[in-house]
Amino acid sequence: MNALHFGIRSGKRGTASTHLSYVTRGGRHAKRGDLVDTGYGNMPSWAQDNPSLLWKASDTYERKNGSTFRSFIISLPNVLTIEQLRELARDEAQRLAGIKPFQFALHLPSSSLENEPNPHVHIVICDRLPDGIERAPEQMFRRYNAQQPERGGCKKDTGGLPPSELRKAMRAMREAAANNINRTLERYGHDLRIEHRTHKERGVDSPPERYLGPTKIRLMSDADRATYIQKRRVRRRGVPPQPEINTQA
Repeated sequence: MNALHFGIRSGKRGTASTHLSYVTRGGRHAKRGDLVDTGYGNMPSWAQDNPSLLWKASDTYERKNGSTFRSFIISLPNVLTIEQLRELARDEAQRLAGIKPFQFALHLPSSSLENEPNPHVHIVICDRLPDGIERAPEQMFRRYNAQQPERGGCKKDTGGLPPSELRKAMRAMREAAANNINRTLERYGHDLRIEHRTHKERGVDSPPERYLGPTKIRLMSDADRATYIQKRRVRRRGVPPQPEINTQA
C-alpha cells in the first residue's frame, strides 16, 4: 500500500501569476517537458477565455495580507495509463474546487532516484466563492459585505476559520483524495491502494520516509543509492531484501 503525498500551500499577494506560470509550465518552465494536461473551471465571466486574468487580478486587488490562491499537489499512481491519469486529475480538480475558480496541471516527470514515472497533479484554487453576482475584477477581491453582498467582494471560503478547524479540513481533504484515487484504481482493475493516514494513525512504528530531493540524490554514490532503493522497496511494498552488490569487484 502506497502513502499519499498531499501538499497544500497558500500564496501571498503578488505571487499567484508566477506560481501559475510554473504549474502550467509557461515561459522558461516549458523546457521541463513534463506537462501532460491542463485545464480550468468556474472562472468569472471576464476570465472565461483567459484564466490568467483571474490570477493577475488577485495579485493586484487582493488585500495586502490576504492569500491569493490555495495550491494543492497530489501524487497519483504510476500504474494508470496517460488517459486514466488525465481523467483522474480533472476529476480531482473539480471535486476539490467545488464551485470555486480553479486551474490544474498534470505533470509526469521521472523520479530522480529510480527514474520511474512520477505522476502528480497541481490544483490551484481561488478561495473567493461565486454567489451569482456579477463583479468587476477590482470588486471581486474586496472585503465581503454580509449586509449588502452586491456592494462588497466575494466571500472567502476559509475566512475566519481557527487553526484546529483548518487541520480538520485538511485531514478530510486527504482522506477524500485517497478514496477518489482508490475508486479509480479499483475501476481499472488494479490491486494497488493508496493510504492517507499517517504512520502514527496506523500504529506503524517506523518513521515516515524522508524527501531527499534531486540534489541530495545526485550526490549519493551508486552503492548508497542501491541500498536506499532496496530498503525503500521493503518499506513500501514488502519486497524481500536482495543480496548486497559488491561495487568494488
